[in-house]
Amino acid sequence: MPRLLPMIYALTLITLLLAGCGSPPAAPTGTPLPAATGVQLLPAAAPPSDLLISGWRTVPWTEIRSGGPPKDGIPAVDDPTFESVEAASAWLSERDPLIVFTHNGAVRGYPLAILIWHEIVNDTVGGAPVGITFCPLCNASIVFDRTFQGQVLDFGATGLLRHSDLVMYDRQSESWWQQATGQAIVGRWAGEQLTFLPSQVISFGDFAAAFPAAQVLARPALPRSYGSNPYTGYDSPKGRPFLYEGKLDPRLPAMERVVGLEIGGSVRAYPFTRLAEVGAINDTLGGQPIAVLHKSGTASALDSRTIGEGRDVGSSAVFLRRVDGQELTLRAAEDGRFVDAETGTIWNLLGQAEEGPLAGRQLEPVLAFDHFWFAWSAFFPQTEVYGEG
Repeated sequence: MPRLLPMIYALTLITLLLAGCGSPPAAPTGTPLPAATGVQLLPAAAPPSDLLISGWRTVPWTEIRSGGPPKDGIPAVDDPTFESVEAASAWLSERDPLIVFTHNGAVRGYPLAILIWHEIVNDTVGGAPVGITFCPLCNASIVFDRTFQGQVLDFGATGLLRHSDLVMYDRQSESWWQQATGQAIVGRWAGEQLTFLPSQVISFGDFAAAFPAAQVLARPALPRSYGSNPYTGYDSPKGRPFLYEGKLDPRLPAMERVVGLEIGGSVRAYPFTRLAEVGAINDTLGGQPIAVLHKSGTASALDSRTIGEGRDVGSSAVFLRRVDGQELTLRAAEDGRFVDAETGTIWNLLGQAEEGPLAGRQLEPVLAFDHFWFAWSAFFPQTEVYGEG
């Protein structure tokens, strides 16, 4: 399979372009920067490594390369529409993965079956402008606050990659932003940081059971094969990442899924293979007691041609395991839920107490990221691996 991957990727790019990706969408109305800021477009020719561009710091230019499609060739969803859980069930299987994001009581699900073709959704949830992003090459699902220094940014895809990860741009300043870190790497805002917002990737079945009245991103009216995976076989356990030229960290296989965390300056990765064995890991990171949870039943979006038929990789979640000053010790139960040893309360993957003395309580989510190991270690080389040593 690894020898076929370059051919598969080439066919994917052709598919994206033939599907009409080369026609950039109209930029939505946003809050423009004042003319006095003197924003400049980047030079057409790539400057040499580490060159200062009009005083703007950049990462080494040699780390940035074309992903194939042009700027906006993979179009962001700028005017998202939504459907009911019942309507979404007509085309999503229970195993289909989606990003769940909640804010101010509003709950929305964003199927990877759509995001795999668009990578960015500019949305407003519960009154908050947010960017929902998915980089298939890194398996990175990340949500950002689009409000930055008092203005709302609208994001699109540059068509470029760094360490195989999506490089976004904002339409207000043309600055480039690294999806994996949320940091601007080129342009007016170089060195600035977007705010991450907690989210989870879970199965559509678990989402429907927990949020039957929620909204689900509807398929845009574009000629895409929503529900199919254009990167078939990409996450083969023995595979290698596309368009990645950096050194691979040998501590784990490159395509191993990990839960990555950074708390109080401490960085640690929890391999999915280990999580799948135990279901729950009780740990302390950066002085905080955390529970890293795993539940089976979620398909890989990057395995089979039909996403819902992908192999079961499960879903993860991370929470502070402290309630009212009491630290809890969670273990996996046979029904896919979790029980704490201290009170016997039953918890689900969303951190909700469903039965027992603490029923109705919610564990505090911890900002966590599901990435392929090669991507997490590339951007966080100082990371520990849970269980090593």
